[in-house]
Amino acid sequence: MGTLLKCYKPLFSIRFSSFPNSLHSPQLRSHSFKFNHPRRRILIRHCFASLSPSSHPLINGKTSDGNLQPEIPSSDLWLHNTMSKKKELFKPKVEGRVGMYVCGVTAYDLSHIGHARVYVTFDVLYRYLKHLGYEVCYVRNFTDVDDKIIARANELGEDPINLSRRYCDEFNQDMVHLQCLPPSAEPRVSDHMPQIIDMIKQIVDNGYAYRVEGDVFFAVEKFPDYGQLSGRKLEDNRAGERVAVDSRKRNPADFALWKSAKEGEPFWESPWGPGRPGWHIECSAMSATYLGHTFDIHGGGMDLVFPHHENEIAQSCAACKQSNVSYWIHNGFVTIDSEKMSKSLGNFFTIRQVIDLYHPLALRLFLMGTHYRSPINYSDVLLESASERLFYIYQTLHDCEDVLSQHDKGLQESIPPETSDIINKFHNDFLASMSDDLHTPVVLAALSDPLKTINDLLHTRKGKKQALRIESVSALEKIIRNILNVLGLMPTSYCEALQQLRDMALKRAKLTEGEILRKIEERNEARKNKEYEKSDAIRKDLAVLGIALMDSPTGTSWRPAIPLALQEQQVAAT
Repeated sequence: MGTLLKCYKPLFSIRFSSFPNSLHSPQLRSHSFKFNHPRRRILIRHCFASLSPSSHPLINGKTSDGNLQPEIPSSDLWLHNTMSKKKELFKPKVEGRVGMYVCGVTAYDLSHIGHARVYVTFDVLYRYLKHLGYEVCYVRNFTDVDDKIIARANELGEDPINLSRRYCDEFNQDMVHLQCLPPSAEPRVSDHMPQIIDMIKQIVDNGYAYRVEGDVFFAVEKFPDYGQLSGRKLEDNRAGERVAVDSRKRNPADFALWKSAKEGEPFWESPWGPGRPGWHIECSAMSATYLGHTFDIHGGGMDLVFPHHENEIAQSCAACKQSNVSYWIHNGFVTIDSEKMSKSLGNFFTIRQVIDLYHPLALRLFLMGTHYRSPINYSDVLLESASERLFYIYQTLHDCEDVLSQHDKGLQESIPPETSDIINKFHNDFLASMSDDLHTPVVLAALSDPLKTINDLLHTRKGKKQALRIESVSALEKIIRNILNVLGLMPTSYCEALQQLRDMALKRAKLTEGEILRKIEERNEARKNKEYEKSDAIRKDLAVLGIALMDSPTGTSWRPAIPLALQEQQVAAT
């Protein structure tokens, strides 16, 4: 076995983004920076404070360039580590800083809601790490060189790189809709061929790979720890299941690091002849390029545990024996009738299809309503429920805005003890649940008490008589707003979001607002004439379509609701 000649260091030293350690901080703004790459300039978004050619070691609480060391988070965070199969206390390799790599999409089609779950999950983790005070470098790649991309491009008569670039842009638009913050870096395979080829050379030189004609294969039997992440044994890996059948391999489980060029495919020159990289090597090379061979978190969907992440570990360690990732984190599947949603099975809904009928933040809320490691079953009733819940949250906070706009001066700083207790409990529940492996369903449930209290203070006779009522409303609105910010559920405008939710409810019901208003007038006339059976029928007909009528002393209004048939289905299921 060859001697290890060198290990990768990050290609660039990156100052990480920070998110103020406060629930009262404003939403982050996105920034764009560029830096030189050996082949072309790569766009780095959002969270780089600066770029420099060398690292800045910490000296007496300060970095060597004179800046203060980042504040160290005080809250303990526990994350489930796929490698150890248990929850572990999170401790970054560099105090106060986190390096996180998440495997991105293979860009050959529109992304489905299974993809949405991956990137919402890691966006929540990204946001929460920054909330705790960590500076985070979040790297999420694009696979833009792959068999599936080439096959799709050939079908469409399009250049594979151009096709992939188009779908990368579509993916980023989906992420904007879902309010996923842009990562620190979004490297693409086609931009990193020198780094990929260099890593393959190291693996070959160290005796872990072999060449067959123009192909290079990783020799799994040379890596005794193969299977440590997935728990699979080599004898369990039968050719044709997750690895290509190839009689030239020494072991059926060996996998391609480099594939020789085939007619009509894009290729790059290499020491082994023209070709392109295998799927797995790209992430090992790009994570090493941006984060080094040792970093904190590597994430992705549960389907990547084997073979992708298992192979990444083998490759990275073969290239550099010091290679180490502290925490391997994987989210559960989105299922349809208890079967994994995937393009290969044809049982998927694209993000675009879903957000054409439902508010994107309703989809985000739906995905966060189940713990990230558990499977979540896609259904219309759950999306309707998330949409209705989102409307209730935003309507409550919009009502707050209306009242507070009339009392923008003269508010006292103190609030009643009972309001303070509600706020403290909500804040503590938020921290405890999120720090327990990102238990977002508990946080979403904990919203109920402060929202109910706001509605009592605004709309009930007893609430309107409470001392320091407006001060309580202001404080409650503020804590909810700031936690929604951390969860990525804060809209740019409550009013705008409510109108969007109404418009989408009308679209699902195949009604116009004018038609609903005419139904309300017809019902009012029936009530006036004491035709209560007709009045009730109008109300029920609208409820069947997901339109709820709300009677009040000032008149009748409408709001989106779960369609009656789906409500009955939900009751039957529970």
